[in-house]
Amino acid sequence: MKKKKKFLSSGYLILVLLFIYLPIAYVVLFSFNDSKSMTKFTGFSLRWYENMFNDRTMLQSIYYTVLVAVISTVVSTIVGTVTAIGLSKAKKVIRSAVLEVNNLPVMNPDIVTAIGLMLLFVSAKVQLSLVTLILAHISFSIPYVILSIMPKLRQLDDNVAEAALDLGATPVQALTKVIIPQIYPAILSGALIAFSMSFDDFVISFFTAGVGINNISMYVYSMKRFNPSVNALSTLIVVVVTVILVLVNIISSRMSKERKKEENV
Repeated sequence: MKKKKKFLSSGYLILVLLFIYLPIAYVVLFSFNDSKSMTKFTGFSLRWYENMFNDRTMLQSIYYTVLVAVISTVVSTIVGTVTAIGLSKAKKVIRSAVLEVNNLPVMNPDIVTAIGLMLLFVSAKVQLSLVTLILAHISFSIPYVILSIMPKLRQLDDNVAEAALDLGATPVQALTKVIIPQIYPAILSGALIAFSMSFDDFVISFFTAGVGINNISMYVYSMKRFNPSVNALSTLIVVVVTVILVLVNIISSRMSKERKKEENV
């Protein structure tokens, strides 16, 4: 009976993995297709990768996507980290109220947030541009960073920071050398979430971007006909994301090993 349950659970797991990764494998395979067909593989070719690098509009959309994602990730990570640390030291009533407000952008549908931000910029007579797009991405990324860091802060011992202050450390030194190193994994995970949320956002970008500013999702949406070069672009994104995740896991595992060695010493 137990073997049967294990067999069924493993079968369900395989089906779930196939459901998630089979479409990605399909896109990767047909990015090397010699023809435009998405149903028949006619031969191996790199023509769609060449077309992608020769398409100025696509390259511009990639540039805007990466630029906005990087800037919004850096700013939202810094603001979210400082806010989370401040909330951890605030009174319970204030902390609960701020966290409830922080959850609103996460729970709200993207269309509500997008229209709200657009109306805010229009009412403030701010012309929609790259700046408004970046500000919009920062605004919806900060809550995810805070939500990633707060659970880790609850696990910290408040006496550690106070001990550092008693030993002569300044508040900045206590923050940078005591608190942040202990919550570094949470900060990193929050930054990765913010980057991924910004990178693939469409709805909020569509309502807050200026004329002539398109990210990858907006570029794909505006295509009149399907361009197989999108398969090549998707494949490169999958490769880059995979490499980043592998490097992050390697670095975090090494840092955890070094900390264990220091604790043992």
